[in-house]
Amino acid sequence: GCLALGKAPVFAWCSGFLVGRTACHSRRPVPPTPPQSPAPFLRSSPLHFFSGSGTKQLPQAIIIGVKKGGTRALLEFLRVHPDVRAVGAEPHFFDRSYDKGLAWYRDLMPRTLDGQITMEKTPSYFVTREAPARISAMSKDTKLIVVVRDPVTRAISDYTQTLSKRPDIPTFESLTFKNRSTGLIDTSWSAIQIGIYAKHLEHWLRHFPIGQMLFVSGERLISDPAGELGRVQDFLGLKRIITDKHFYFNKTKGFPCLKKAEGSSKPHCLGKTKGRTHPEIAQEVVQRLREFYRPFNLKFYQMTGHDFGWD
Repeated sequence: GCLALGKAPVFAWCSGFLVGRTACHSRRPVPPTPPQSPAPFLRSSPLHFFSGSGTKQLPQAIIIGVKKGGTRALLEFLRVHPDVRAVGAEPHFFDRSYDKGLAWYRDLMPRTLDGQITMEKTPSYFVTREAPARISAMSKDTKLIVVVRDPVTRAISDYTQTLSKRPDIPTFESLTFKNRSTGLIDTSWSAIQIGIYAKHLEHWLRHFPIGQMLFVSGERLISDPAGELGRVQDFLGLKRIITDKHFYFNKTKGFPCLKKAEGSSKPHCLGKTKGRTHPEIAQEVVQRLREFYRPFNLKFYQMTGHDFGWD
């Protein structure tokens, strides 16, 4: 039998070698034209057939936020797609390294073939004032993805991450309130500020139409990863290759994990720094934060046309 590979021109694997549009019984090898987009098993093979080919492109899509929303999970899941190529580390170009120039930024990108998308993720872009204009100056057509999550749990998760690095920081409660007796929230604390999504989104909408932005639910990324990934693949104009067959639920971590990660045949869960146990926060503190965020959440639902169900 013949196994078709790649996109047009059609190839077949016969008698141990690749042939062009030739009958399967042909013994004479025809030099194949390189396929536009390699089949997934070729890309992940240890031989890296195409490692030297392709060109470095500026990203056509960027995951711009939000911190502790599920951006790492989304990127790891997306990298399973044969037509997605992404930088592993966060480049922080549009917030910290803009002065290094676009040539420096492009050089960080992986090589891509025709039909493949170059991506990066840096969650701090969403809250960086200059980032929308800078990304728009690179390309007005850049597709932007924002992973959002209930701002109260996001703030607690943010605090938990800082606490793991600096165990001597003040309590969550003391950092949350400017004045505990009046219940006045300290909006200058970044853990609180990041979750005022409506405010940050206004800056982006001055430079990009809402249709060029996709808002991914961090909660649904955990409860229904394949469903959320379907929306992302559609938004990026990719064939829906990542489906529920790619995931299994890890009860210990409370997260979905990949049955096979990019370039590997082994199952893959996110590292130890993901899914940390949150500290106990007094119920009245959580309640006060819910009240604080409610009007901002409702405005965000209006702006995006999507109710994320946090209230």
